[in-house]
Amino acid sequence: MLQTSRSGALKARCPRLLLETALGNSVDVPTAAGSDGLIPVSIRWREGVIDAVDPVPEAEGLVLPRLVEPHAHLDKAFSWKDHPNPDGTFAAALAANYREHQTRTLQQVQARGERALQLAWRHGLRAIRSHIDSVGPGAACSWEALTALRQQWLDRLELQLVALVPVEHWSTRDGEQLAATVAAAGGALGGFIQPPCRGRQERRGLRRLLELANQLGCPVDLHIDEASSHPAAGMRQLLRVMESMEVSVPVTCSHASSLALLRDGPLRHLSDRMARQQLQVVALPLTNGWLLGRQGDNTPLRRPLAPIRQLQTAGLRVAVGGDNVQDPWFPGGQLDPLALMAMSLPLAQLAPWDHHGLKPFTTDAAQLMGLAWDGVLRIGAPADLIHLQQGGWPELLAIPSARGVLAGGEWVQGP
Repeated sequence: MLQTSRSGALKARCPRLLLETALGNSVDVPTAAGSDGLIPVSIRWREGVIDAVDPVPEAEGLVLPRLVEPHAHLDKAFSWKDHPNPDGTFAAALAANYREHQTRTLQQVQARGERALQLAWRHGLRAIRSHIDSVGPGAACSWEALTALRQQWLDRLELQLVALVPVEHWSTRDGEQLAATVAAAGGALGGFIQPPCRGRQERRGLRRLLELANQLGCPVDLHIDEASSHPAAGMRQLLRVMESMEVSVPVTCSHASSLALLRDGPLRHLSDRMARQQLQVVALPLTNGWLLGRQGDNTPLRRPLAPIRQLQTAGLRVAVGGDNVQDPWFPGGQLDPLALMAMSLPLAQLAPWDHHGLKPFTTDAAQLMGLAWDGVLRIGAPADLIHLQQGGWPELLAIPSARGVLAGGEWVQGP
């Protein structure tokens, strides 16, 4: 490994999906990959930009781009200690979240956000999308703190902010004012839809949300169908609204957990409708696996989890996110993208050596967030890398603690 100021080189194995060499895209690379789909390459960078990617006969270790977190909640991160949810239920999490929100302060959110971003930086994240509780006493201080942190971290990590409110809120005057404030801060509009989702009120809120997003040019990211019952009730309401209007901004559906409770035929039909509307999905296996489907002292026999492969087959872009970080909704998490992969791949039965299994953590996640770089290692791409010096997928699935993190051509962790 060679390293000078913002310039250097390394040899390692890279997933075929994430590799574009001077010979062309990964399909054209001479096959040196085995069943693990890894290609040995030499990567060179100068002044923070990759200027050579060449196949080599052999190399050790694993290299990935710096990764992204498409769904987080930094405003409530690390609040489990003071607001625990030992029951592990959705209802208890919501109640604890409400109590925490009532006493939330600017200083708390500043400290939580800074701690989270420091972890993300060391672990190899380059972008995070964080939803913010945006109604109630803790809303204003949360936006103030995270907007300031977004600016402070701009040269190290991109922080996207999403307003999280009951979807009906967008139909009110306060909702319209919030939308203007969020747009001025460069944020996205979001909301949550709780089952059974049968009324006109939800549709009116969704329509107004999409109208405001169109008008202001804001992306949309919804908490939808995060439930163990009423399969796809929220998604059907959303589709009913979208099929009756033109939507000019990207719409992301986070969670989509209860879709897994549909039968094969209805799921295929629903997925096709979602694809026609160009919806995007963020699956959140860890929090949903922790909260949903609880049956008292019994192990649940059917788990609500976004049907990732079925949605991909229908043509949807699907990302996988970590969601909560040590808060009432999930007591674990530390904004570690390798830990997220290691824990989520077996839950969703995805394989990282298969492009369908790797895309939700890499290229599809980056594109869903609208990032300028898709994460493919090519000439002209940022010199932003995660480097495991030894091993491959087994070592990654074992959740490595040691890694090199290269940002803008400089090692900020390791190598």
